[in-house]
Amino acid sequence: MIHTHYRWVIVAAGGLLGCIAIGAMFSLPVFLLPISKETGWSVTGVSTAMTIGFLAMAFASMAWGSLSDRWGPRPVVLAGSVLLAASLAAASITTSLVAFQFTFGLLVGVAAAAVFAPMMACVTGWFDTHRSLAVSLVSAGMGMAPMTMSPFAAWLVSGHDWRTSMQIIAVVVAVVMIPVSLLIKRPPALEAGNDALAVADEPQDGMTTRDVLRSPQFIILCMTNFFCCATHSGPIFHTVSYAITCGIPMIAAVTIYSVEGLAGMGGRVVFGVLGDRFGAKHILVIGLLAQAFGALAYVFTGGLASFYLVAGIFGFIYAGVMPLYAVIARENFPLRLMGTVIGGTAMAGSLGMALGPVAGGLIYDTFASYTWLYVGSWGIGIGAFLIAMTFKPIPKTREGLAAV
Repeated sequence: MIHTHYRWVIVAAGGLLGCIAIGAMFSLPVFLLPISKETGWSVTGVSTAMTIGFLAMAFASMAWGSLSDRWGPRPVVLAGSVLLAASLAAASITTSLVAFQFTFGLLVGVAAAAVFAPMMACVTGWFDTHRSLAVSLVSAGMGMAPMTMSPFAAWLVSGHDWRTSMQIIAVVVAVVMIPVSLLIKRPPALEAGNDALAVADEPQDGMTTRDVLRSPQFIILCMTNFFCCATHSGPIFHTVSYAITCGIPMIAAVTIYSVEGLAGMGGRVVFGVLGDRFGAKHILVIGLLAQAFGALAYVFTGGLASFYLVAGIFGFIYAGVMPLYAVIARENFPLRLMGTVIGGTAMAGSLGMALGPVAGGLIYDTFASYTWLYVGSWGIGIGAFLIAMTFKPIPKTREGLAAV
């Protein structure tokens, strides 16, 4: 058992780093119109930087995770923090759309990815009790980004031009993230001289990276996360537009996001506690089934009150299930390969997130209605549930591993 209070410092640092990194990336929607108006670049062109960012996060997640396995989380998170600050500063002085898409899209996306997988992997190694709660709290910190960094960006751009505002955010990233990165330490079991302890405690220690990537458990986790994120990405991105088509005023429709975000904060903590008590896999499976029907419930909304109710329930569920993937990964794979495993599942999830906005737009353009978006999300959610049901834990005995 890990007897140390420092593990909670790791949790707090991970939550703060995630909040600022994700918040910096998600400041783009706030800057979208000011950038377009000042530069003459199209809204579509500027928005494309966000799509590039999602894809960059997806493919960089596994790379950063693997590097954290090799070097430890501190140098990886520190490098990501420096790159994020530099990328934001560079994006603020670009004079062409292509340069902006490269700096804010590709580089900021790559930099932001340096936080999630390494920190989640690190936290799972620091905890042998309350593990689900710990990773949920780190995730909750990341979930605070839309409620902290986005309003901060809005406040900045209301008094400054977008370039100055983005430069201020770059300074905040550098001043906060770089020192906090130095607080990160490898889990005690992976510290120099403790490798024997890690081996003794883990029957899966003989697994290589190739073994992990080819294992049914890793493939199922990735597929589940892909379908899970594809389930909620469409509703997240299009619910405000859907509410407006239902006659909800725009200002009121935007508040639906706030309800969803606040509910998600509670969901992360509650699902974390339940995961510790009843097992992460069981809670994940139940949550995925509930998420599918939560998406379908949007079909039956009409007034603002019903939107608030469904958004609260849906946000509570989809945010709650996300941290459980890291817990399941830690229960089934060697600690020394956690960055690779969590990076791989994060990559799958980011690709799933990239589907929703495009699919929802195509559906609305084709049918002039969002109904099939939510019906389709329900079907994808049922798929995630069924895939998760097939997950069988890796045997805890060496004899069982040999049979696999």
